[in-house]
Amino acid sequence: MEPDNYIIPAQTKIGHVHLKVADLDRAIDFYCGLLGFEITTRYGTQAVFISAGGYHHHIGLNTWYSKGAPPASAHGVGLFHTAILYPTRKDLAVALNRLLKANYPLTGASDHGVSEALYLNDPDGNGVELYWDRPQDQWQYLPDGSIEMYTKSLNIPGLLAELNK
Repeated sequence: MEPDNYIIPAQTKIGHVHLKVADLDRAIDFYCGLLGFEITTRYGTQAVFISAGGYHHHIGLNTWYSKGAPPASAHGVGLFHTAILYPTRKDLAVALNRLLKANYPLTGASDHGVSEALYLNDPDGNGVELYWDRPQDQWQYLPDGSIEMYTKSLNIPGLLAELNK
């Protein structure tokens, strides 16, 4: 196979993200206390690995180069957001309800056709997307065969209605 024809295997997944944070305990309060991740490994006051469902880690948090540092500029290069995929629409509704009860600010909420997403920033200003994917058989396709994706306002009451199902 020639390098120009290489296509990454379909089973490939993003394994984890590792974020630099200014205050480890504050980051743990957000990712574990609010979002519900669990600590799998802690390295003193400098780093922690967290996961959903007992995986070794989905997110690493560290202060190795960033302890006490200000957030990265929103207008500079770097990570736009970390996207956390929930298994069901109801799970996303539970997450939204927790954010609302904690009075945690959202920066956006969108229906993308293929998914529904909530956007917020962690305490260090790192963008976070919480979302669920609609089943693939519900996706729409354009005449050229590409997937139709868009950004429309998310029906928040409709999402929260999942809590009563």
